[in-house]
Amino acid sequence: MSIRQGLLALLAQEPMYGYQLRAEFEQRTGATWPLNVGQVYTTLGRLERDGFVQAAGDDGEGHVVYGITDAGRVEVRGWFDTPVSREAPPRDELAIKLAMAVTVPDVDVRAVVQRQRTATVRALQDYTRLKQTGSDGELAWLLVLESLIFAAEAEVRWLDHCEARLARASAGPAARPTPTRKAVRR
Repeated sequence: MSIRQGLLALLAQEPMYGYQLRAEFEQRTGATWPLNVGQVYTTLGRLERDGFVQAAGDDGEGHVVYGITDAGRVEVRGWFDTPVSREAPPRDELAIKLAMAVTVPDVDVRAVVQRQRTATVRALQDYTRLKQTGSDGELAWLLVLESLIFAAEAEVRWLDHCEARLARASAGPAARPTPTRKAVRR
């Protein structure tokens, strides 16, 4: 949904054609999520069908320029005014991979965790270097980059947690401390 809404937000500023929208979207997000121009035009077609944009002529070079409609302005304002829902979280390939790894025989789950930790730490270092070379005038890009940094840091913490849980699980019930009456009472 964010591509659809992102394009509407860009069109709320000024009419543009597909390649311009793609370039603006990528520039503002630091090309973190590159768009295929076909995806842009498909989305524009759906936005036009839904009454949120309309063709506003051409640019003199044969490019159809799209402008936002009043309904589109209401839609984009609603997007900015509504928090992102966490009720249906996006699929997380890593969580799915680890869930499968612990249930499939002959998979070295600890090795999977270690390889991922190495890759995530490398990405975190790359993001941090990018942040150090960025300028303060690129606020949109810095916000996206910091989101990636925080997500990578959280992933490393989660992988540490997974590794600890795997170690406890492999130790078996005999290795786990049994709560004493004293520890249970309050």
